[in-house]
Amino acid sequence: MNQVLALDDLSVPLRVLRLLAIDFPDLTAPNVDVSPVYPQVLRLSLHETSCDSFAAFESWRLALGIEPGTVDFHIQSDGRTAVLQGRGAYGGADVELTAYAASLADGTVSAGAGGAR
Repeated sequence: MNQVLALDDLSVPLRVLRLLAIDFPDLTAPNVDVSPVYPQVLRLSLHETSCDSFAAFESWRLALGIEPGTVDFHIQSDGRTAVLQGRGAYGGADVELTAYAASLADGTVSAGAGGAR
C-alpha cells in the first residue's frame, strides 16, 4: 500500500527551490516539478530557443555545480529534439536539470550545445 505524503514531506525540494530563487533570481525561469513519488527530488526543465547554445541550461548547470562531464546529451522525437540532462545535489535535494531544443534541420547539433556533437 502506498503511503500518502503530506506537503511537509516535500519540504526539502521546496526549500531548495526557494533558495535558488533567492540566490539566482536572474536565471531563466524553468519549469519546476516536485512530486510525492520522489519527495527528495527537484526537477528543473528548460525549453531553449536554440540548440546552438543551450545558454539557459549552461547558466543553471554552473549555478548548481553540475560537472560538465556528467551531462548527458541525446536526440529524441525522431531527431527533432536535442536534450541535455544533468544531475547534482543542491541544498540537500537531488536536482535534475533538463533542457530541450529543436535540433538542426539535418538532425545534428552544433558544438556549442554543451559540447555535444
